[in-house]
Amino acid sequence: MLQTRNIERTRAQESTNAIEKLYISMRHLFTRGFYKPMGISGETLLKSLLLLRPEIYGSIAESKTELDGLVYVIERLPEGIEQCQFINLTTDEGYKDAHFKPIIPLKRRRNCYRIDKDQMNIEITRGRSEIYDILTHLTFLFIESHKIQERVSINEGKNLTREWLHLEDIVLHQKEISKDEKEVLIVHLCSILGRPFDEVSAIYSVFSSKDNPYKFFNLIYWLGKLALQEVLEGKKRTITFSSLLIEQIGHHIYGEIWANNIKYILEENNLLKRPLHIISANMHSVLNSIYASEALPDKAKAYQGFELYQLLSNENSKPLQEKVMDFASKNGLIYVKDTSGTNINVQIIDTDKINVSSSALDKKQSLEDKPVIIVMDYAFGEQAYETMDELLKPYQKGKQKVHLNVKSISVMGKAGILEGGKGDIMIPSAHIFEGTADNYPFKNELKKEDLEGFGIQVFDGSMISVLGTSLQNKDLLKFFHNSTWNVIGLEMEGAHYQKAIQSASKIRGNISKDVKVRYAYYASDNPLETGATLASGGLGMTGVTPTYAITQQILKQIF
Repeated sequence: MLQTRNIERTRAQESTNAIEKLYISMRHLFTRGFYKPMGISGETLLKSLLLLRPEIYGSIAESKTELDGLVYVIERLPEGIEQCQFINLTTDEGYKDAHFKPIIPLKRRRNCYRIDKDQMNIEITRGRSEIYDILTHLTFLFIESHKIQERVSINEGKNLTREWLHLEDIVLHQKEISKDEKEVLIVHLCSILGRPFDEVSAIYSVFSSKDNPYKFFNLIYWLGKLALQEVLEGKKRTITFSSLLIEQIGHHIYGEIWANNIKYILEENNLLKRPLHIISANMHSVLNSIYASEALPDKAKAYQGFELYQLLSNENSKPLQEKVMDFASKNGLIYVKDTSGTNINVQIIDTDKINVSSSALDKKQSLEDKPVIIVMDYAFGEQAYETMDELLKPYQKGKQKVHLNVKSISVMGKAGILEGGKGDIMIPSAHIFEGTADNYPFKNELKKEDLEGFGIQVFDGSMISVLGTSLQNKDLLKFFHNSTWNVIGLEMEGAHYQKAIQSASKIRGNISKDVKVRYAYYASDNPLETGATLASGGLGMTGVTPTYAITQQILKQIF
């Protein structure tokens, strides 16, 4: 019998629909200019996030407070945002020239400014993806704050629980407390958060620092306090978008300035017409692969293979890192610190000036072709299209247009993996843009066999470029992995990079149509594995081997 209709929707279909609604809602609210997240205007956004139940936000749809998700979000939002009723998203509007001190989140490169006790301004210079990132994190934060409010208010808000009043007394009076008193307060927090003592105690330690040991107590109090004010006093939290931000977004304002600065420096150093190889990566792996063994000959003898790079990746190795940078600066490296607002720093490496006895380079070919390597730091989501599109455009030198001689573009990044674990490698054959099924197949110069033999698993297949890492759940990811899409991982920039490369090489003629492309990712997390999401923490030393394995294969193909 032919099946004519499937009435019941799967969780994957519901999730796809929720992401589409989130995307449309955020675009609508942005165009509108302001909204109240816990009011009628933010209702669609809130309901969609609760329906989606992203893995990164754990128990967001349950009554208990989600602790790992809270750590993840707070690390990506400015310090003190939980105290602010008004949050303004702006472009770079000159706040740095006033008395306001920039607040930079621990895990996101963005400038934020505390205007007064009730207002936080967040600068958006990296495109729409940054807006989606912030809005979803804030929605999560507000949902969690109302869980606290519901647990501490009794008799329809006429009274507050004993545990809450104890927390309020400690926070507002900034009391010093003993170890025993701290543990008593943690017990009270267990009641407020709906979590067991060991979990709350562990998260307290994660938030605690020498400068701010009671950060977790303050965070929970102010989240609950503002939610109580919303419910009992009608003081709604409000998110606004500045007029200038609404006008500028999507127009490549910052990307154009950034790209022109790079081309100007290339011209100033007589590198503009040389063969160019662009690498999107971190700011250390290419640098160390080329220069470390020459800059640190004694360490290079003592530490074999990738052990030298593990040493340099240690947070206590700052003097060694500075020594490598100093050596590199005298041997062909030009460091371009970003001043455009993109927050993307750049390294320009003139290989003709390198003392190339390093094993990472082929001396004969390097001196013969004299390539120039441009290493650009990680872009963020849609910003990848803006920056790559502008970088590949011809340089306007007076009335003359100078086309760049771009030979290859390589992208190395972190991604979520759907088969395997942290530290494994993914080699994509196509990028699929989530929500639209727009797809970008390409010939990847890197092959699976190129990265085998390093003691880690290597997978090849399609990669999905998502709207945000925080907008995924297991049902949706399982669909992409198990269906004929054959998706091996998810990241945020691949489709945007490839869109810029294809338009520049195959349509607009800005660069050669024969430009070589390389993509490789190493797994920062496995969102299908409980306890292995991004909220579970970083890679640590696990990331050193895949990072340098990919880097050295890219350099091997360039030279």
